[in-house]
Amino acid sequence: MERILVTGGAGFIGSHLVDRLVMEGYNVRVIDNLSSGDLSYISHHIGKPNFEFVRGDLKSPEDVSRAIKDIDTVFHFAANPEVRLSVTEPEIHFRENIYATFNLLEAMRREGGVELFVFASSSTVYGDAKIIPTPETHEIRPISVYGASKAGCEALICSYAHLYGFKAVSLRYANIVGPRLRHGVIYDFIVKLRKNPKKLEILGDGTQRKSYLYITDTLDATLFAAQHIEGWYDVYNIGNDDWITVKEIADIVARAMGVRPEYVFTGGTRDGRGWPGDVKFMRLSIDKIKKKGWRPKYSSREAVRLTAESLVRELFTH
Repeated sequence: MERILVTGGAGFIGSHLVDRLVMEGYNVRVIDNLSSGDLSYISHHIGKPNFEFVRGDLKSPEDVSRAIKDIDTVFHFAANPEVRLSVTEPEIHFRENIYATFNLLEAMRREGGVELFVFASSSTVYGDAKIIPTPETHEIRPISVYGASKAGCEALICSYAHLYGFKAVSLRYANIVGPRLRHGVIYDFIVKLRKNPKKLEILGDGTQRKSYLYITDTLDATLFAAQHIEGWYDVYNIGNDDWITVKEIADIVARAMGVRPEYVFTGGTRDGRGWPGDVKFMRLSIDKIKKKGWRPKYSSREAVRLTAESLVRELFTH
């Protein structure tokens, strides 16, 4: 039976992926330092014969060597997900994304045996795209250190796959949402409205428009793309056919919480972004993966609504 390592497997996307892989009978090992992950997301697997948890840090070569032993496939989802940190603490994204990925690739090179590497990249590698919907062939021009770190990881993975004989795919995700989400605009709005249900501060001018994908669609696309790699290295956009504004997201979240707050548009940049480095308009072209046979089941609006409703239940019942 195939042995799979999921880095960041106690995080948002990683934990959902672990659920799917364990359910399908794979032997799954997770490495996570629990800096942003939550062990409770995967604790129901502890004790199962096909599951193993390693508390370790990808910045430690010793931890990585231990985690990579006897592994066939790596799903690399460990990263710091807070794009806004790019502005104030850029070193975090260098260390948690680029340096950690380098350590992982080096361990794979030394140990050998890994045949497939699946990387959670990001739509932020494109920066302010000149073409929307944005195809995989668009130039890479990130405007945040987070986006730059993901682009740097892609380059490292591409070169290691070529030099050391494994297949790899980079998945450029749109905004992925669903249960267990603990960052991003939906979560932020819920936290703010929980403190003050009468007023909601919205960063930027509210016209920022982006694509959102529900977690179950994301898992389907991730596993599909891993099975449809062209050549030794490939890239897929993973997103939706539509997009939604920040103000529309605020409306959905407020409805899910049963409140009608006053909106206060604040902070941000002169051109209405939420923060410096924020991509104001993002919608990926998913024609490449759709032509292979995958398509999302939920629209951006449905993904946001389902997520808002699930997070309200999670956060208000604990």
